[in-house]
Amino acid sequence: MNRALPAVRLRVPTDEDAVVWHRIFDDPDVMEFHGGKSAGLSVYEELTARQRRHDAERGFCLWSVLDESGQVIGFTGAQPWERDWGPTGEIEIGWRLARAHWGKGYVTAAARETLERVRAAGVPSVVAMVDARNARSIAVTQRLGMRLADVFMTPTSKRQGHCYRLDLTSGATQSS
Repeated sequence: MNRALPAVRLRVPTDEDAVVWHRIFDDPDVMEFHGGKSAGLSVYEELTARQRRHDAERGFCLWSVLDESGQVIGFTGAQPWERDWGPTGEIEIGWRLARAHWGKGYVTAAARETLERVRAAGVPSVVAMVDARNARSIAVTQRLGMRLADVFMTPTSKRQGHCYRLDLTSGATQSS
């Protein structure tokens, strides 16, 4: 499939974005592979504050994704994998989008912009940690040119997960 991707803008999340993220992620479909339910508002307030720190210190974070009208529709970006299992210390890219915007190319467009930004920040490679049942996110990793590097069981949910990798030192991201 070779269709034009929608225009997106990425920006460092604001305090107000915590409220928007809380609202748009309060959807069982959106949270299916993230524990099944939205976290409390305070979790999103801490998350957006942490992302502002990441951006200031590293030049990248989980950015708010804005659609063509300037509406916040989710996030995409990169941050260090800080758990004591999996690719500890590596930079993980990730995304989460409001259900109404699925299937329209927003995540792919935003993730490609993320790859360009982390490459510009000097990050040599990234990983994406994806629940093995999440076909939509697996498709995004494939559109980005990532390769399956590891299969694992998550310690908490005991679900199978996939670790995808992409070397950012070898030129531009793949298109489709």
